[in-house]
Amino acid sequence: MKPIFVAIDTPDVHQAAAIARDVCGLAGGIKLGLEFFCANGHEGVLRVAEHGMPIFLDLKLHDIPNTVGKAVAALAALEPAILTVHAAGGRDMMAAAKAAAPRGTKVVAVTVLTSLDSSDLADAGVAGSPAQQVERLTALARDSGIDGIVCSGAEVRIAREIWPDGFFVVPGVRPTGSDVADQKRVATPRQALDDGASILVIGRPITGAQDPAQALRDIGASLSKEVIQ
Repeated sequence: MKPIFVAIDTPDVHQAAAIARDVCGLAGGIKLGLEFFCANGHEGVLRVAEHGMPIFLDLKLHDIPNTVGKAVAALAALEPAILTVHAAGGRDMMAAAKAAAPRGTKVVAVTVLTSLDSSDLADAGVAGSPAQQVERLTALARDSGIDGIVCSGAEVRIAREIWPDGFFVVPGVRPTGSDVADQKRVATPRQALDDGASILVIGRPITGAQDPAQALRDIGASLSKEVIQ
């Protein structure tokens, strides 16, 4: 699997499909989030998937175990390559998601959003740093039987030490010199891979470029000649 998944954050299914077409064969897959899914639902996902790219469905499900299990079952026909839940939903909720997921779908748990820092966690009643919270939730996710977690590049090294065979999704990835926008804990693509990321999620530096395919090639060139060809 190529390590870069392109995050397409738009309600416009035509724009999303065009970007998927442009990066087809260059990226490891396409990440579609809540904004896109609320606007376009199953049909929109299938439209983007027509280009043959693996789909990362980033819905961050978080509810009681029964509800999350049924929601995952309702998504099963889409056969996403990766599906997200919130680790804060607890061990039973994560286990229910994995039990309901298609055989080929990796279920990964979001630990601490990359838009949050220590003060944000304190406001929500969570003690300690983002790294400490990621450590706690990584162990919980590992013990629930799911496939991996989502964490920032700042925490992926320690998360992999806790879970050596886990699958680690790192969002908030920004090439050197890129605008970090609403992200607070970011890493460069090379740094995130070196520290243990399984895949990198990169959105605006690619989708906002005049030539998304070339932007993706340029980022790949900063990793190795083998990543993007």
